[in-house]
Amino acid sequence: MTTARRKAYGVKGAPYAFLLPATILFALFFALPIGYAIWLSLHKVQVKGLGLGSGARQEVWAGFENYADALTDSELLDGALRVLGYGAIVVPVMLGLALVFALMLDSDKVRLAPFTRLAIFLPYAIPGVVAALLWGFLYLPDVSPFYFVLEKLGLPQPDLLDGGGLYAALSNIAVWGGTGFNMIVIYTSLQAIPTEVYEAAKLDGATPLQIALKIKIPMVAPSLVLTFFFSIIATLQVFSEPTTLKPLTNSVSTTWSPLMKVHRDAFGEGDIYSAAAGAVIIAVATLVLSFGFLRAANSRNKQEAAR
Repeated sequence: MTTARRKAYGVKGAPYAFLLPATILFALFFALPIGYAIWLSLHKVQVKGLGLGSGARQEVWAGFENYADALTDSELLDGALRVLGYGAIVVPVMLGLALVFALMLDSDKVRLAPFTRLAIFLPYAIPGVVAALLWGFLYLPDVSPFYFVLEKLGLPQPDLLDGGGLYAALSNIAVWGGTGFNMIVIYTSLQAIPTEVYEAAKLDGATPLQIALKIKIPMVAPSLVLTFFFSIIATLQVFSEPTTLKPLTNSVSTTWSPLMKVHRDAFGEGDIYSAAAGAVIIAVATLVLSFGFLRAANSRNKQEAAR
């Protein structure tokens, strides 16, 4: 091989060499675990006799039996309904607050904007387990300063760790922690809008409210779609908040959310095969919902662009 050919081959192979480390990491820590989970979900343990002795428990092919059991499991379905109710509170409130904060920070009249951005974003930097513990103790009537103040003022003291209040308590933790991240995404998009657009609108007599509703929000629609997409995924995979609050209340069961049920099946009951099937179902449901939302959003954007 001539020197020229070796150089040409080296230039052509350089991109693949740069991609190789990322490809190896992707295969080892993403593709391989997914493939193993799918493989486990298609098997089960067959017990012979009393299940004692060597060879009494064998791993056999189960096909879609684990999936059928999971889809008809009332605990998994009830957990999915609870997560949907939880998401119906979290997603609109969190994105609504993020949009409002971003619009406020983008205003010319705002003061201490850097400090305000940091203050709003800071809860996102706190790990979810720590945030859940923090709020969990604030929800306990015996140790919470909020309940002490309400008692002194003679005001009602709602139980946020039982019944319908539990949804508000869990949603508050998610909103408190996730609003800052979504706000930064939307605020960055607002900063990318050319100032000439605002100046032209002001010359036409547009008020700040009209500029926000007619210019800013439509122009940051892609960021709103992105944050909504992330929020859906985070909602369907809720695990840390209810798991952390579980020792503080009897209202949170080990199957409160689908992921909690998967965790219980795998590590509480030792049934990794059913747990793998449940995990695959949750992943597929997340993929279908996310893909469906993105496709609907892209279709709407194309229709608006064609008008």
